[in-house]
Amino acid sequence: MATKKQSNNNGDEIPNQKTKHKGKHDKDKPWDDPNIDHWKLDKFDPSWNPSGMLDVSSFSTLFPKYLEKYLQDVWPTVKSALREHGVSCDLNLVEGTMTVSTTRKTRDPYIIVKARDLIKLLSRSVPAAQAIKILDDEMQCDIITIGNLVRNKARFVKRRQHLLGPNNSTLKALEILTGCYILVQGNTVAAMGSFKGLKQVRRIVEDCIQNKMHPVYHIKVLDIGLCL
Repeated sequence: MATKKQSNNNGDEIPNQKTKHKGKHDKDKPWDDPNIDHWKLDKFDPSWNPSGMLDVSSFSTLFPKYLEKYLQDVWPTVKSALREHGVSCDLNLVEGTMTVSTTRKTRDPYIIVKARDLIKLLSRSVPAAQAIKILDDEMQCDIITIGNLVRNKARFVKRRQHLLGPNNSTLKALEILTGCYILVQGNTVAAMGSFKGLKQVRRIVEDCIQNKMHPVYHIKVLDIGLCL
């Protein structure tokens, strides 16, 4: 059977082009296995870094005046929790700062980032017993700034109340469905949980403050998703 040749406007023959097979490279990949949990993190083993850190890393954060007395009371607990991971901490009441630093006993390179998140959570009025949980490998946090999402103060307060609900009922429902700890304080929302849960919390909070969707509708969607 003769192949049909194509020609352009000048009469020159154009060689036949190979036909493209759609879905030619659509093959199963090893990472497409549904049994693999892509959110899972491997627990750090100190034997991976026996020599410790080469240099000192430190982070500081400010805290409001009204937290001064509370931080003084809980600081021994915070200091003890950080010492177990080889991290030193300092509370400066004169400058109103909290500082965390690595030491020669530090083995996990990422623990200083966890310690930074700890003092950030404390500065946002998260209770020390809850904030210390951020040192676990499987626990993550997200501090969402909501004060700049709405210009009108009265409208902002009203929408923030929608997030809380009567007697904090809406907030408690969100905590149960997302599996995250959520604290609304001033112009920020502090959340602690898994990566997947924090992603849901951020979307719900921003949609509520920007008046895109009421949290109740998000709760219904999450509830239906759990039932399926």
